[in-house]
Amino acid sequence: MKKPSRRITEPLVREHGALRPATWDEALERAAAGLERAVAAGGPSAVGMFSCSKATNEVNFLAQKFARAVLATNNIDSCNRT
Repeated sequence: MKKPSRRITEPLVREHGALRPATWDEALERAAAGLERAVAAGGPSAVGMFSCSKATNEVNFLAQKFARAVLATNNIDSCNRT
């Protein structure tokens, strides 16, 4: 008998302390709202991003562009030391 997978196959959001399934639109809206709250409360230096040194140059470029243009932070690290 095959063991059931524990892999998450849909976005989950926390509501009243419990996780529940959500649409991708709702999950992305909540993530964006959380980033906006963090920047509003602590300024752009309150947030940062990690990218991966094993990602393509294009993906790392998009990550740094997002951090600088959208989040207005220079706190980005592509972990190039690994």
